[in-house]
Amino acid sequence: MLNTAPAAPTPRATINPVAKLAAALVIAVGLVLSVDWVSASTALVLEAVLAIVLRVPLRALVTRTAMVGLAAILTAITILLYGESRGEVHWHFLLITVSDGSITLAVATFLRVLAIALPSVLLFVDTEPTELADGLGQVLRLPARFVLGALAGVRLVGLLGQDWRYLGYARRARGVADQGSVRRAAGQAFALLVSAIRRGSTLATAMEARGFGAHPTRTWARPSPFGRREVGLICAALLIVAISITTSVATGHWNLIATR
Repeated sequence: MLNTAPAAPTPRATINPVAKLAAALVIAVGLVLSVDWVSASTALVLEAVLAIVLRVPLRALVTRTAMVGLAAILTAITILLYGESRGEVHWHFLLITVSDGSITLAVATFLRVLAIALPSVLLFVDTEPTELADGLGQVLRLPARFVLGALAGVRLVGLLGQDWRYLGYARRARGVADQGSVRRAAGQAFALLVSAIRRGSTLATAMEARGFGAHPTRTWARPSPFGRREVGLICAALLIVAISITTSVATGHWNLIATR
């Protein structure tokens, strides 16, 4: 017989999303203080170790970091061409100057963007919006009206792609889509905006009718515990930042933004 028992949850899946959010914020704040390749590369290595400990699936991690990697590459190219001109100049054309300083700064910026964005990707790779809303409402004590409204809005975002396809089908069936591509896309985008506003108004009326946010004593359907796992993750983030900054200072590469 086939084993139909559900798989055991990974350590990452059982951590409160608020702790994941706090850990990503700690790493981002720590790494944004300096522009140097040592602290960023050290943080990347430690974040890779954290991903292994939390058993983040490699395929999902690579897929979700593809856009982050592309953004980091484009940012590094911009810094390379128009960044700080220092040291030997390797190529100069109009406003473009590629020098030792711009190359060093481009490498540091590339690693820094990856190091800041990677924790958010690996920690929230399988976090449900409902779990995050439960944590925001129960752990951070945010107003239930705001949390539930934001959750409903996030849930409706997934319908935009489906609405876009259906609008395209309907417009082609009516012969409206026979115009130019730019004009067709503009008209369809306006129709999608109208549809989203109508759906949002209907949702707001329905939530108001059901008393969402009317009473501060409203209870939550699912508890959102915050314990040792969550504290351990935040401490791990603090340790990553501390080791990265210490390594950068010890090697003489620490470059505080405020002193630039």
